[in-house]
Amino acid sequence: MEAIILQILNGLDKGSAYALIALGLTLIFGTLGVVNFAHGALFMIGAFCAVTLSRILTLSHPVVDETRTDFLGNPLQVQVPYVHDIFGVTVGDTIIDWAVPLAILFAIPIMILVGIVMERGLIKHFYKRPHADQILVTFGLAIVLQELIKYFFGANPIPTPAPDAFVGSFDFGAAVGMEAGQIIYPYWRLIYFAFAMLIIGGIFAFLQFTTFGMVVRAGMADRETVGLLGIDIDKRFTMMFGLAAAVAGLAGVMYTPINSPNYHMGMDFLVLSFVVVVVGGMGSLPGAVLAGFLLGILESFASMREVLEILPGLNQIIIYLVAIIVLLTRPRGLMGRKGVMEE
Repeated sequence: MEAIILQILNGLDKGSAYALIALGLTLIFGTLGVVNFAHGALFMIGAFCAVTLSRILTLSHPVVDETRTDFLGNPLQVQVPYVHDIFGVTVGDTIIDWAVPLAILFAIPIMILVGIVMERGLIKHFYKRPHADQILVTFGLAIVLQELIKYFFGANPIPTPAPDAFVGSFDFGAAVGMEAGQIIYPYWRLIYFAFAMLIIGGIFAFLQFTTFGMVVRAGMADRETVGLLGIDIDKRFTMMFGLAAAVAGLAGVMYTPINSPNYHMGMDFLVLSFVVVVVGGMGSLPGAVLAGFLLGILESFASMREVLEILPGLNQIIIYLVAIIVLLTRPRGLMGRKGVMEE
């Protein structure tokens, strides 16, 4: 039972990332009809927003410390972060320590701007082009963004730790009344799952209960009719592209303590996220979320040592096997709509 619960927790952790990226992909496809292969790059850019803010907060200047000396008795020159000068040592260290959560505020405007520029500058010219053209141009854009990140940040992963308050593990077993010490799980992974649920719930509430969201949902169902009512649906869809970019970026920001950011992390998640979207059903937001968590849990169970001893490498192909089975039995995916990509 302990092993099953632990694998479910691992699956929810992976599924959170899959669901957030797939949700953004589905928002873009559902509103604009664009198959955006650059969406994984947005996840990567979000992660490097956290890296950038962390580096900004640790910018420092040399100061001679009279209380410390080298082996010759000369005063030592130490590096003092500028945030110490502005906020003091205690507050400054706290700000540096909480760089990743603070990067959420840093990343939101950047990701919205990147999304709007991407949509207005490139993708809008491919709305009426075949999906193959959309895939090629957005995949090319993803490669360009990946190489830019590699140029400015290097090819090696960059460790970006979580705040000290969340370093360590939580005794999940003891919390649910089981034997203590049997189910130990990292704090930050639980926080990532809670964060993902908050973002997913916020997106669904926004689309369901706000006037803007209702208009967007109407435009997803019948764009021409909404346009005839005098509503600038194109402007709203552009804003939705920015929102989808922000969702992917925030997923990347919060994922940095789990997986050190590197220039190819967007591609690593992109293919899996598209499989999630297809399994869930193209254009279905609930389907994307459901498939994300489902495939994350299945991948986690397939990674168990007992399973790999019987079927080596199953964890590398389980998602694709599930996709094949689902599409053979339900060609539109788990919650796909009739007529989507069936022309």
